[in-house]
Amino acid sequence: MEIGIIGLGAMGRAIARNLAAAGHAVKAWNRSGGDVAGVRMVETPAQALQADVALTMLSDDAAIRSVLLETGALAQARRGLVHIVASTISVAFARELVECHRTVKIGYVAAPVLGRPDVAAKGELQVLAAGQPAALDTVRPVLEVIGKRVWDMGAEPPTAYAAKLACNMMITMAIEAMAEAVVLTESHGLARERFFDLILHTLFGSRSYQVYSANIMHERYEPGFKASLGLKDLRLAHAAAEQLGRQLPMLDAVRQRMGEAVSAGGGERDWSVMADYTIRSA
Repeated sequence: MEIGIIGLGAMGRAIARNLAAAGHAVKAWNRSGGDVAGVRMVETPAQALQADVALTMLSDDAAIRSVLLETGALAQARRGLVHIVASTISVAFARELVECHRTVKIGYVAAPVLGRPDVAAKGELQVLAAGQPAALDTVRPVLEVIGKRVWDMGAEPPTAYAAKLACNMMITMAIEAMAEAVVLTESHGLARERFFDLILHTLFGSRSYQVYSANIMHERYEPGFKASLGLKDLRLAHAAAEQLGRQLPMLDAVRQRMGEAVSAGGGERDWSVMADYTIRSA
């Protein structure tokens, strides 16, 4: 299958490399250039859309709008293309993209992912896929290369982004919960190593608790997923709830705390730096 990739950040590079290694003919466009083994670089986003399937992994709504919509690149896509948008974007923008793809008569599949760059490199992402059944069938071989499991989120692409934002919201809640638990237990003489050993082997053994408890325990916050991007996703989750007139108080709390951690200089560090901010400011 001929596959075009738009965006070669840490996630996009890993995805492109795995697709090429699986035997697909992969070409890619990246704003800042670069190269990936087995991938042919092209000069424009429109060229990347001359394929059977294209996968976009750009940072946010604004990046996708500027690269694909304002340039007219999407309108130049090959007829019959199915376009996967794996970026985490707002629910409102996803609705707009549904109409944009319908207008130019190309397929659109939402496929935001759960997993950091190290997970992407192993081809073990959790893929949250939504789109029309025929479009999903076309891209399934692509998604199965990059993901450990493809989760069916239904026929409407915005649903997948709502699910991804909810997942990221819950991860930040877990990070904040661990930080506040450390404040309480260390204040009473229990080392965080012993507390985390307890919770990981009793109540909370999931990957998020495993990964981020290690960061908190060792005070190690090299970026896997940057706090600035985490704050972006929390703002998108807040906007999605606000558009429905719903109040989510725990979301508001972690959004405020993540904002404080970013304002304190943690924006380029891992988003679990929020825990460090909580512990030091308690």
